[in-house]
Amino acid sequence: MRDSNPIQVKVWRGDAAGGAFAEYEVPQQPAQTVLDVITWIQRHADASLSYRFACRVGMCGSCAMMVNGIPRWTCRTHVNKVRRDNRLTIEPLRNLPVIKDLACDMSQFFEKWKRAEGHFNGVASRDQPVAAISPREPARRAASAAIECINCAICYAACDVVAWQPDYLGPAALNRAWSLQNDSRDRRQVERLQAVSSDGGCLQCHSQQGCAAHCPNELNPTASIAGLKRMAGLSFMQKKYREPHA
Repeated sequence: MRDSNPIQVKVWRGDAAGGAFAEYEVPQQPAQTVLDVITWIQRHADASLSYRFACRVGMCGSCAMMVNGIPRWTCRTHVNKVRRDNRLTIEPLRNLPVIKDLACDMSQFFEKWKRAEGHFNGVASRDQPVAAISPREPARRAASAAIECINCAICYAACDVVAWQPDYLGPAALNRAWSLQNDSRDRRQVERLQAVSSDGGCLQCHSQQGCAAHCPNELNPTASIAGLKRMAGLSFMQKKYREPHA
């Protein structure tokens, strides 16, 4: 049964050159999500509205947007839990260039994954047996705690350091680097540590925990970044004391 009081929705409309909010009235529905609201507007009020979605069940992360100022997966965000005075404000993710309306350009997000050496470089060939790694090993447990990231960029949008310093690699890229630094099968750990401890790397993190607070998969990129900081500090001290002294 529909609620007779429609939801008042402000949606950001525009592109990289600029834009403004448009206002819509959307009928309320039982168990209605923010993605349902956006879909209703596109189908019934303005077919030109652009946004992204795919799975609709909290698996892909492509529907991430700012909802009343907070980055969220809109497919898993119920209207009755986030509306304020029966109002919603929906914007594209923060810290990313806008393509059109609610769709962002993710290029810089994934370029930073590359800069952080966020890809696996295995030692074994495909003809060798799969290495047996005990799930009880501390390094394996550290890696396992960070591997459920699905690249939705919620943490990137939540990060104030990214907003202040656009060159900062960001929580997702550094979280991925941490998981690989703890993978005994990877062979580029030295190069990766150099990449993530250089300008824009892990040492720029202010440990504000915005990434951990908003991650839909309940990961803690701040803890991963703290691990990289420890690795970087230990590497620096080992190098310093190995160098000959005059």
